[in-house]
Amino acid sequence: MKKLGRLVPRVFYNRDPRLVAPDLLGKVLVRREGEKIRAGRIVEVEAYLGEDDPAAHSAGGETLRNAVMFGPPGFVYVYFIYGNHYCLNVSCLPKGRAGAVLFRALEPIAGIAEMAVARGVTIVREGDLKKLTSGPGRMAQALGVTRVRDNGKDLTSASSDLFIVDEPIARRAPKDYDRARRVLSTPRIGITKAADLPLRYVIAGNPFVSGRKLI
Repeated sequence: MKKLGRLVPRVFYNRDPRLVAPDLLGKVLVRREGEKIRAGRIVEVEAYLGEDDPAAHSAGGETLRNAVMFGPPGFVYVYFIYGNHYCLNVSCLPKGRAGAVLFRALEPIAGIAEMAVARGVTIVREGDLKKLTSGPGRMAQALGVTRVRDNGKDLTSASSDLFIVDEPIARRAPKDYDRARRVLSTPRIGITKAADLPLRYVIAGNPFVSGRKLI
């Protein structure tokens, strides 16, 4: 783990999703497969709250499908949407209180060739990299995320093959991501309920942020 960076601990996620979400920006999400890794810097996330958030899967109470959202903090919640892609989330708050953060976009920094194969795309120029991890469905596919494989996985475990580290992985020089100057919050996108809440957090100006470009 020393070569990859410091593993983000469970206590980090044991907070309100509105605090966890912006603090995730700049950290690195890693998929480990044997000696190989696929990794990207987190540049866009959305916070989803408890049973009082009509846009959250927890709005109707706890079920077998959304149980991870009500579980201990730091665990993976995966759901399938629109019949064609998976979305990756991490649980927040203590057990019994629902909350999660959705990962919407990464800046790829390691395992780019493997991501391209997983996505079924060809990378010819720098601009093509956005096809890999810009948007929640793309980034989940690039990392090989599925519900069967990852739902309920512990992001804080050193033995997990999916985790987050707090330091850069020096495989590809990242773009400027001056967190103190460039983190913005906007309304969440791709939803119809509670769509006006400013619970989407981005590194403004980063080319891998999905949707309309922010400067």
